[in-house]
Amino acid sequence: MAISSTPTRKLSTAVDRREAVLHAAGRVFAERGIYGTPTAAVAKEAGISQAYLFRLYPTKNELATALVERMHERILRTFAEAAAKAKAAGEDPFEAMGDAYVELLQDRELLLLFLHSHAAAPSIPAVREATRDGFRRIVELVQRETGAGPEDVQRFIAKGMLLNVLGAIDAPSLDEPWARLLMGEDC
Repeated sequence: MAISSTPTRKLSTAVDRREAVLHAAGRVFAERGIYGTPTAAVAKEAGISQAYLFRLYPTKNELATALVERMHERILRTFAEAAAKAKAAGEDPFEAMGDAYVELLQDRELLLLFLHSHAAAPSIPAVREATRDGFRRIVELVQRETGAGPEDVQRFIAKGMLLNVLGAIDAPSLDEPWARLLMGEDC
């Protein structure tokens, strides 16, 4: 029996394609925003037809919502891993999660997607609901992992939101007293 030298082609599943589309959409939405990105640009970035994009995600809002859910999953996974490592080492999980978030924000795409999702939330109900659910789950994780009370959790989330804004305006690159103060550095 002869062995074929023709390589076998691996067919990608709809799950694989959806993931590839989310990666492409993340890049384009981060650059152009949810409103400013036509679905044709996402399809082009993903290397698929716009018709196939709509088979995977029937509307642009469904695509944006899936991206917001994926973004929150990444944050949750990062926080959970940081808290587990900190606890195993006898360290403060609050500090570990904060450091992990600062590290996450180095990913400019993630930072911009986070900001764009907040901008879209008022007028896209599904994005608003996904964002609310993401925040609910983050708050619950922080409470569970730290045992902290409401004021400490609120302070932690508020500092994260401040870091989002400071990252968006590239405050960390500034050597100015106001920027250093807000970044938590000694002035």
